[in-house]
Amino acid sequence: MGDINSSASSPLFTLSLCLCIPLFFVIFHFLSNSRSRAKSTPCPQSYPIIGNLPGLLRNSYRFHDWVADMLSQTPSSTIQVRTFLGLSHGICTANPTNIDHLLHSNFPNYIKGSRFRHFLTELLGDGIFNVNGHLWTLQRKIASHEFNTKSLKHFISEAVRSEISDRLIPYLSAACDENRVIDLQDILQRFTFDNICHVAFGVNPACLTSDNMYQNLPSSNFVKAFDDAVDISSSRFLSPLPLIWKLKRFFNIGSEKRYKEAIKVINHYAMEIIRSKEQEQEQAEDSKETLKDQDLLSRFMFSSLNVAFQDEEHKRKFLRDIVISFILAGRDTTSTALTWFFWLISGHPRCACLIQTELESVPEKDRGIFNYEELKKLHYLHAALTESMRLFPPVPINSRTAVQDDILPDGTQVRKGWFADYSAYAMGRMDKVWGDNCREFIPERWLDVNGIFQLSDQFRFPVFHSGPRICLGKEMAYVQMKSIAATVLYEFDIVAVDGGASAEKMMNPPYMLSLVLKMRGGLPVRLRRR
Repeated sequence: MGDINSSASSPLFTLSLCLCIPLFFVIFHFLSNSRSRAKSTPCPQSYPIIGNLPGLLRNSYRFHDWVADMLSQTPSSTIQVRTFLGLSHGICTANPTNIDHLLHSNFPNYIKGSRFRHFLTELLGDGIFNVNGHLWTLQRKIASHEFNTKSLKHFISEAVRSEISDRLIPYLSAACDENRVIDLQDILQRFTFDNICHVAFGVNPACLTSDNMYQNLPSSNFVKAFDDAVDISSSRFLSPLPLIWKLKRFFNIGSEKRYKEAIKVINHYAMEIIRSKEQEQEQAEDSKETLKDQDLLSRFMFSSLNVAFQDEEHKRKFLRDIVISFILAGRDTTSTALTWFFWLISGHPRCACLIQTELESVPEKDRGIFNYEELKKLHYLHAALTESMRLFPPVPINSRTAVQDDILPDGTQVRKGWFADYSAYAMGRMDKVWGDNCREFIPERWLDVNGIFQLSDQFRFPVFHSGPRICLGKEMAYVQMKSIAATVLYEFDIVAVDGGASAEKMMNPPYMLSLVLKMRGGLPVRLRRR
């Protein structure tokens, strides 16, 4: 006892005690934080300072599958994301309950923040897909009214039918007769660009009239400029080091110089069309009745007359932003969805046969051109297109920004200013959502016992988004896709040069990294008449 007391009173013991007590609290704090981190949302493949950059660079060629793999390995299909130097922070999810919360239940807290707007402001301006608050509400109200009118549905349906019969089928027939290999993705991009410009502006760039997409036509500069602007916007969005493109923009060099030039061409083309529409209105006494049944631009010009503008230029800019947004939404998304659909059908002959049998069962067809009512009867085709988009959503990942701190239904914390991404691509590959066969192409999963198409919960299938921002053109997109797919498969068998979608290829699909899920290298096919 005497020895212990003497040692306890020694200076060395006192110093040791002074050192051990803080060390104990450090260890306790570390262990407590470790336990809390283990219970919190995981942040896989992340390192101090450099964040997720190494994993992103290693997996850039398979980015969406990399994200899907990480999400599928977490308990709630949600991960944290830390970027290089901590320049931004956020979460990514493929959990239907979380997506319901982001897009519907707590919609006001998740907006199109500066992270999104920085990439697309020059192209989309204050268009509906790039704004929040009053501007979004105003455009949504106008667009919702117009998209629900029978006259617009009829106009779009007739525009699609005429483009198919006058341009698409003759082009494909010539390629078939000459036994040429064609890039079906390229053909579909040209076709949908012609069609959406017809619907949006009332003009036709005539991209599908020649093998040279950028031929010497008045609209050719607009087509090329639009492609350049979309491609450069994509590279901005997907750049692991945003500082690089911002420096290029500051010094006006390289791709950013081309981007600025492309935007000038787009703006000039759009403004010229808007002015021509204004002249049409002035010249015709009954222009309101005539133009009301035509393109989107004409409709928005009438709808926007009750909106207060500072001057005519502000009004034209408002119209320009709206229509350019709809061209972006309606062009690449539709062609991309159809590209993957034809690739899947080429690799699944049983499904192709079932679609063709269904097409032949529809009476009174006009040379394989199906009208609006006939398209409604094509339940298996509708299911096959939907199943294709489940696996290959045209917009594979989408982003929001948190206005205030929040907690998602699975317990994930989201801080003010964080981005909140949701991956439709990963969602289609979650066995927790779609079962063990989630990576297989099975159209029947969308049909009831009577073979009638049944739509899934929108938060399990966020391909057209969900909640207040759900895509207004969803029905029209299905009309266009079904019209094209029905007519092409009624006339031809599609033979993909690579053999189409096999089980092996489905595990490593050939996509390129872009805002939309385009097929890498295109889709080379041969056509055989049926």
